[in-house]
Amino acid sequence: MGTANRVDWVDYAKGFCILLIVMMHATLGVEAAVGQEGWLHSVVTFAAPFRVPDFFLLSGLFVARTIDRNWRHYLDKKFVHYAYFYVLWLSLNFAFKAPSMAAEIGWSGVGESFLLSFVDPFGTLWFIYMLPVFLITTKLTRSFPGWSVWLVAALLQVLPIHTGWMVIDEFASRFVYFYTGYLLAPIIFRLADMAIRRSGVAMAAIGGWAVGNWALVALDWATLPFVSLGLGLAGCAAIVTLSAVMSKSDLMAPIRYCGTNSIVIYLAFFIPMASTREALISFGIISDVGTMSMIVWAVASIGPLILFWVVRNTPMRFLFERPRWAYTYNRPSRLAPAE
Repeated sequence: MGTANRVDWVDYAKGFCILLIVMMHATLGVEAAVGQEGWLHSVVTFAAPFRVPDFFLLSGLFVARTIDRNWRHYLDKKFVHYAYFYVLWLSLNFAFKAPSMAAEIGWSGVGESFLLSFVDPFGTLWFIYMLPVFLITTKLTRSFPGWSVWLVAALLQVLPIHTGWMVIDEFASRFVYFYTGYLLAPIIFRLADMAIRRSGVAMAAIGGWAVGNWALVALDWATLPFVSLGLGLAGCAAIVTLSAVMSKSDLMAPIRYCGTNSIVIYLAFFIPMASTREALISFGIISDVGTMSMIVWAVASIGPLILFWVVRNTPMRFLFERPRWAYTYNRPSRLAPAE
């Protein structure tokens, strides 16, 4: 089932994660707007311990391939690349939200918020902002023993660090997962290989994990120190295992496709999500909160892929592909995709 330069189970895992992340934003946004919870809320709650940790772990899997390249090359691929998409989609999101923000804080407040977003990441784009921070930190610390860096990262995750600044707080709570992907990549790939060979045992293990994860979430223990870290790592292992089993067939190929284009979805889901939510609430056709959340989730997930297909062979493809002028090293003959 492999495709050139890609690993199917990784794409399945990314697909699960991006769909769960969009589900969270869609569901919580609808619930906040209408003032009540829907039936999709339980899925969002169940996935809370692992959906973002797993996305970062997967982002760290292939860092070892490029970490020893010279700094100019590394910064171009790992900083300038993501900075381009962050600034572009930050500008688009602000253009979309500016009128409603101006009504609350004035146009000067909008300008201040925009400038602040270069220091403290804005809204749903914080993941794109944090990736270069993690990538550069990993390269800066590559001469240190890996386990010493991991232990420091784990300590940061366990400590109650809540400064109110997203870069600091998210670094403390998420870097350990990214670094785990980097440090333990060979072990993670062996886990996936074992799941493919012994699918029955793998699915039984996933069932046990699901029960344990649900129980700890239901008991409201999932955010406790050490428990949170353990659940995050266990959830990452479960998603890797499930994705490896699923990669044996094409029955769930749409999830793999979403994973292949996970950054496309992540960059562009906010506008269709917000627009669909406002339309459903305004028209009042659907009263069930869970159903409304499901519709918003579907549109927010599919909308970016449709936009990607519409613009990919047009001058507008700069929305998802870095233009040649945005390179600082080895400028290519054509655009480079977001991921």
